[in-house]
Amino acid sequence: MSIKRILNMQLPKGQSAFLWGARKTGKSTYLAQHFKNSICYDLLKTDELTRLITAPHLLREELIGLKADQLKHPIIIDEIQKIPMLLNEVHWLIENKKISFILCGSSARKLKRGAANLLGGRAWRFNFYPLVYKEILDFDLLRALNHGLLPSHYLSDQPTRMLRAYIGDYLTEEIQAEGLVRNLPGFARFIDLVGFSQGQMLNFSNIARDCGVDAKTVKEYYQILQDTLIGYLIYPFHKKIKRDLIQTTPKFYLFDVGVANHLRRRKIEILRGDDAGDAFENFILMELVAYLGLHEIDLPIQYWRSKSGLEVDFILNHGDIAIEIKISSTPHLSELKGLSAFCDDYKPKHALVVCQAPRKRTVTTNNQREITMLPWQDFLANLWNKEYI
Repeated sequence: MSIKRILNMQLPKGQSAFLWGARKTGKSTYLAQHFKNSICYDLLKTDELTRLITAPHLLREELIGLKADQLKHPIIIDEIQKIPMLLNEVHWLIENKKISFILCGSSARKLKRGAANLLGGRAWRFNFYPLVYKEILDFDLLRALNHGLLPSHYLSDQPTRMLRAYIGDYLTEEIQAEGLVRNLPGFARFIDLVGFSQGQMLNFSNIARDCGVDAKTVKEYYQILQDTLIGYLIYPFHKKIKRDLIQTTPKFYLFDVGVANHLRRRKIEILRGDDAGDAFENFILMELVAYLGLHEIDLPIQYWRSKSGLEVDFILNHGDIAIEIKISSTPHLSELKGLSAFCDDYKPKHALVVCQAPRKRTVTTNNQREITMLPWQDFLANLWNKEYI
């Protein structure tokens, strides 16, 4: 299956860029397809990694020696976070030789923590994500929830093997190899528990007890997952009007629903029930994250919850859009008390229930607030057509 990715990475002549995205989202494939004439340094290759770690100046010497027509296209350095010192050479080459670069990687965390040279605004930032609904012809929701949306996983006939390898080789060993964690057994226990904290308000003390580490370390682990684009912390909406709201406890969602389900050791057999509902919520969130990121819209995704337990899954655009996710085809108003309460307090422009309803319909709450129930396909089509934001 040929998949055309949505990212539009158009760079003016001479402009450099960072391209960040979790491992196996398809960054290298995208760059190979869209920058076919670019010279590429792939730091996943052991020989390339070894020689440039030993002598970063080789990059400068090799590029200075190229002919002008070989430098018409940006130089690609894949997995740039593996050699932070290369960024000093890149900086010099941008400033003195007007060479442009695309610097690709799965995390800027190691660069930031090591006080690496991030080029002081000389490179634009782009983010890459797993596949989204708009990119897949004949999209299969059940397949997406079980396989996940990393390209090779979604297309595979053996997703379980691929997910197992991804979690074992990347989420534990490679994150440690990058020097991001020191206590590998503690981190491995944490990873085993991450799937069960999916979509839940985090209790760091409880998770720390189960992992055998302290709460501060658990907070650091969640931050590592966020910095390496493996997960997202979603914070509560705070614009208080009259109801008592919870404190700033975040929820956590993994970047890929297939990874999340594998960690929870569950398979979604039918699009019904709590497990399917949790996975569906994760899927919709990642569509929202990717939409905002690919369109470079700097808006937080938040959730709303009162002390009495009223809740709305996602709040966008500073309260203008309230979204409740339901796997059901016929959500009842009694299931939407949180959304109804949010409408009473904040009067959002859009109050939406994303579900498996066969057709769009509008319902009116007891307080005469209108709530729109949308088939999830319609919601995603509207979202990617820029009808909400």
